[in-house]
Amino acid sequence: EVQLVESGGGLVQAGGSLRLSCAPSGIAFDDYAIGWFRQAPGKEREGISCISGDNSTWYVDSVKSRFTISADSAKNTVNLHMNSLKPEDTGVYYCAARAIICTGWDDAVYDMDYWGKGTLVTVSS
Repeated sequence: EVQLVESGGGLVQAGGSLRLSCAPSGIAFDDYAIGWFRQAPGKEREGISCISGDNSTWYVDSVKSRFTISADSAKNTVNLHMNSLKPEDTGVYYCAARAIICTGWDDAVYDMDYWGKGTLVTVSS
């Protein structure tokens, strides 16, 4: 069975940093674009960042220069390093995967092949 297991969520103060990890299993790592969506309370789920097998990346404008996505194929993980966190970054962060590229990730919430269960990130002011 395919699984995307997120870890690293928690409570952090504004201006702080947090690292999220996604560990896929049951799929060929390099055959998929893997990245993150988040959903704040009362808001729609939005694409945040993505990395493809060729290491090309995409970020939504609101997190550019603050978040960095990376992939470690040897460890079979995708990491999202989040810096300078703001209260508006609060939400449930979901790892997701689709074959095969990041293009259009910002409008692809219904096109994902697989979803993780999510991890909660809370940023206090």
